[in-house]
Parts: sequence; structure tokens; C-alpha cells
Amino acid sequence: MPFPLPDGMRITITHGVYDCRYTMPTMQMATDHYSIGYVVSGDRCTITPLFSYRYHAGDIALSPPLLFHRTVSESSAPYERYLVKFAPEVLQPLKEHTDENIIDTLYNERVCHFSKTSQLKILGMFQDMYEEFNKQHPYTELILQGMLLRLFTTIWEERLPGNTAVYHSTKLTEPIIDALYYMESNYGKNLTLEELAQKAHLSTAYFSRLFSAQLGKSFSEYLSDIRLRHVQILLTQSDKSVMDIAMETGYCNGDYLSAQFKKRVGMTPSEYRKKHLATAPSHKQ
Repeated sequence: MPFPLPDGMRITITHGVYDCRYTMPTMQMATDHYSIGYVVSGDRCTITPLFSYRYHAGDIALSPPLLFHRTVSESSAPYERYLVKFAPEVLQPLKEHTDENIIDTLYNERVCHFSKTSQLKILGMFQDMYEEFNKQHPYTELILQGMLLRLFTTIWEERLPGNTAVYHSTKLTEPIIDALYYMESNYGKNLTLEELAQKAHLSTAYFSRLFSAQLGKSFSEYLSDIRLRHVQILLTQSDKSVMDIAMETGYCNGDYLSAQFKKRVGMTPSEYRKKHLATAPSHKQ
């Protein structure tokens, strides 16, 4: 379980730099606070029983209390982030002085993307809050509350359209969540359905039916989706060769990767890399 807010404190702010392999060891949920984080670098995936969502450098990720979740790395980039935790009553003035349901809307969106200009502004706001938090003078919490209110209005006004949450076909049970976590962490290996069923202490046939029923696709289809997504990340965030990417993502050889990639994406890996370099995604701009 994430650490609760310290006694007598309603807001905390941390800055962390972690190895790219940093992941949450188990499913967890906060019981007494909201959290909002700015990703300075890295790529992450959060898995919950009802949906999954991904976020990258320059994004804001939001998590309400009682959200049962587990987070895993999505790339080899180091993970750096600022994280604010706060008690629900801290944002009460924002709820009282606006007709728009800003807080619930943002937390339902889970992830917010921004233009490059807005990213720099919001990063500066997190850095200022972190500096203020470390002063710990008698008025720190009051000042931080005002800064947090300003942060939320800025996010509301400057976020780009688009929701990255992907809802599952049905509520995921713990064995399937654990299986997804294992697949996300070991997609480059020769994973098999039998291996995951054994880890879940279920028969292969039953595990296969459970997986398909809850995710709406087979184990092999879902594994292929994970590998393809990581291929796209490596193509756009590294200069590794197609052969090296194939070996790293479980495709074994470059020719097979190229054939599967073109079949799924409609272009070769080289064409995809060139196109991405020419026109980066809007939330990276």
C-alpha cells in the first residue's frame, strides 16, 4: 500500500529518479489521498481491474483514493517524476468556486497531455512546489494549497484532447492482472500460455478462457500487442537497428519483425521511424 500522508500533513511533494526497471511489486491503492504526478522522463503503464493507461515524458498522471493498481515500465528510459499527494479537502475551494466539475473530470481522464510550451510551464510549477515544500515554514501548507489550486486550473485550461485509458472487456481478476504485469515485464522472453497458467496455479485451458473473457483477445494476440507497442517506442526513442529491436522485443529476427510490423501497422519499421521523426505525436510537441 502507498505510504499514507504523514500525521498532521495534508500535502506532500517528492521528486524521484529511478532505474528504468523500477516497478510496483504488488497491486496497491491509496486510502487517504489523491496523487498527481508530472513525468520528467520515462514511459509507464498502469494496470487496474477495469482499465489500463499509459503516460510518457511531459504527461500528467492522476490517481484518486481507492484505485487498486500496479505500474510497470514501458521503455528503457530512466523514470523521473514529481509526485504530489494531498488530502481530499485541500481542493475544496476549487469545487466551491466553479460550476465545472474540474477535479472529477481530470481524475476520470487519468492522463493529461500538453504542448511543449505548457509542459515547461507545468514542470516549473512542480519544481516551485517542491522547493516550497522543503522550506517547511509555518505557512508552507497554505502556500502549497494555493499553488496546487493554480496547478489544477492550468492543467484544466491547457491540456490537450485525448483520453489514453483503455477499458477491459470485463473486470480483471488478480490472476489476470498478475499475468499482464508479468507479460509487460518479460515481453522480450519466449513467454508461453502454459508458463503463465502455471504461475497462476490454474490449468492452461481454464487460464486461456479466463484471459480471453476478461481482455477480449487471446494470450498470443495480447502478447503481440505488447511487443508491437514496445517496438514502436524503440523505433521512435532510440537509434537501435531493426535487428536489435527484434531481439529485444521477442521477435527473434529482423525479417520476421518487419513482416509482422507491416502487416499490423501498414508500413515497414524504417518507414514508421522516418514518419515519426517528421511528425512527432501532439503530446510530445
